[in-house]
Amino acid sequence: MSDSSPLPPVRLHPEAELARDALSTPLLSRAARLARWAGPDTRVDAGGGLVDEQVPAAAEVLGLSGDDAAADASEAWRVAVDAGLVEVVDEEEGTVRAGEDLALLTGGSPQDVLAVWLAALETVLADASVPDLDGPLDEDGEVDVSALDWDPEAEAEFLDGVLGNLYLLTAGEDTPGDAPVPLPALAASVIVPSDMGEPTNDVLEQVSDAMMRLDDQFRMLEPVGLVAYRPVDEALMADADEEPAAPVDDTDVSRYGMVRLTPLGLYGMRARLLEAGFEAPAVGDLADKGADALLDGTAAYPPGAAQAETEQWLQRREPLAAARELLAAARGSDTGAPLRRLRCQQALSLVGASAEPALREVLDDAELGGLARVWLTEHGAADVPAPSEAMVYWLTIDTVAAQLAAEGNSEELRALVEGLARQHGGFFEAVWRVDHPATADVLEAMGRLHPDKKVAKEARKAAFKARSQQGG
Repeated sequence: MSDSSPLPPVRLHPEAELARDALSTPLLSRAARLARWAGPDTRVDAGGGLVDEQVPAAAEVLGLSGDDAAADASEAWRVAVDAGLVEVVDEEEGTVRAGEDLALLTGGSPQDVLAVWLAALETVLADASVPDLDGPLDEDGEVDVSALDWDPEAEAEFLDGVLGNLYLLTAGEDTPGDAPVPLPALAASVIVPSDMGEPTNDVLEQVSDAMMRLDDQFRMLEPVGLVAYRPVDEALMADADEEPAAPVDDTDVSRYGMVRLTPLGLYGMRARLLEAGFEAPAVGDLADKGADALLDGTAAYPPGAAQAETEQWLQRREPLAAARELLAAARGSDTGAPLRRLRCQQALSLVGASAEPALREVLDDAELGGLARVWLTEHGAADVPAPSEAMVYWLTIDTVAAQLAAEGNSEELRALVEGLARQHGGFFEAVWRVDHPATADVLEAMGRLHPDKKVAKEARKAAFKARSQQGG
């Protein structure tokens, strides 16, 4: 992902609901329980971790048992320290006390609770980027990290890239937000080059390696509430030392792991992306801004998100005043103006009949008169004056320019271009004279898009005339 281009807008759950989700996550609730359990007799080592003798008691407090009890208790304690729920009072003595942030979990605002959860998330993400340290020991009996084939920065970047792609898939309108993503597809999204046709055996082996790493990492990230994860089916591995091959078809893909961001995870990922300098909008960001910010801000939004954002904006305003503000913001001859007017038209379609006076006020406006006539006609208004031929052609150019900006060379735009050329005899001979800043660009696009070579040539000739007229 590039931080220079905005990410798709996401629809977040209310903060109060997300805060409740955060408090109920296994890891944060365990960390809070240990923070309340800790007292004057609790001892920690130089790194703030529980000393070995105290880990069994911590596990008992959490009701943990089995082989992973000690590790889970130690992780919950580490989260408690890193999230400010526990404070180390004296490093030499190894004594602790309740941290200031512990009270926020019961008496703070939803934003306070979510800030604590985000701190816990960072701890878990850092842990998830560390592989199982099973290797040669140094002279102190510790694992010799320098002898391992492990690049901490590269490992963290790999996990960030995977989670970034998962965020894109969750935010995009083509994929339902609650639809899980197959682990092989997610691993392939960061391993297989986008311009590669059939992946080589070497690349497939890298994807398989990545799947196994991600299987471990997502198991770690589920207890903090970032993801909902269905692990890789262990029966797929005939031998503990073997990694499963990629699935041969869709029928068994779920056995290779399925993952999705939770609503809390979507909130957490957006917060991390914003912190990293990405433009990561959320529906509702523009609700308290002016109409100019709404129309410009939703310009690149997909249709569903643009409508949801506009609905929230309209809910805060009186319909007639909102219509007047939208129309005023839609004016302009800059390159973004046609798309602003398209978004304005879409917004006005959500406003009821009470907006009619605002539309009648702009009937004689060169830029808005055509738009106003369309709205009034669609809403069954009486006495709507017929547009002049010049206004029809101007509105046509404006509409195609907006569609080009919104969708590029889409099939819908291709169909629109074909329809325009078919319905209007002498269309290109008349339209090149239209006094619109985008006339030449629109005609050039029509020349690219129209499948009939003769019609496409007419469009290109008209574009040349329009360009010459603008130059003169």
